[in-house]
Amino acid sequence: MLFNPKKIVLKDGRVALLRNPNPDADAAALIDHLKQIVSETDFLLRYPEECDWTEEQERNILSESNADDMRLMLVCEVDGEIAGMCGMSLYPQIKFRHRASLDIGLQKQFWGLGIGTAMLEALIEAASERGVMQLELEYIDGNARGRALYEKMGFAEVARHPDAVRFKDGSMRSLVFMMKKL
Repeated sequence: MLFNPKKIVLKDGRVALLRNPNPDADAAALIDHLKQIVSETDFLLRYPEECDWTEEQERNILSESNADDMRLMLVCEVDGEIAGMCGMSLYPQIKFRHRASLDIGLQKQFWGLGIGTAMLEALIEAASERGVMQLELEYIDGNARGRALYEKMGFAEVARHPDAVRFKDGSMRSLVFMMKKL
């Protein structure tokens, strides 16, 4: 799904750009970005060693996403660097077309600058334009920063999946499901 690039002013005065990823220019940087963000927090759904696809595979993923009317992927670029990424997936089935799921990831050095809010606002606006009535996301229990952002954006907890996440040390966490009506 294509997106009209949007400039946002960050809390520190810098200007960031929300845009679709460029498959050729961004593939390697997005793999590195994903490895970085999953190494900075335990609250994302994979470990760095699970980010093992090639640049060619990433280019294909990005190209397919940009061409797919049921998916939107955005990156946030700050000073020429990918600071964050987010996505929305719409459901193709008739009974689920009123719903979409969201995901978001941001490098730690860019936390607290308003990027997460701007990315979610862009996804909410795109969903609304497509007639989506209900947005959904999930996060790993204990992610207080994520939860605060989601609640600020109007999401409310609707369910928990106990012991859905098992960390390398054997500890378990719930997945928390949240929803926002549009």
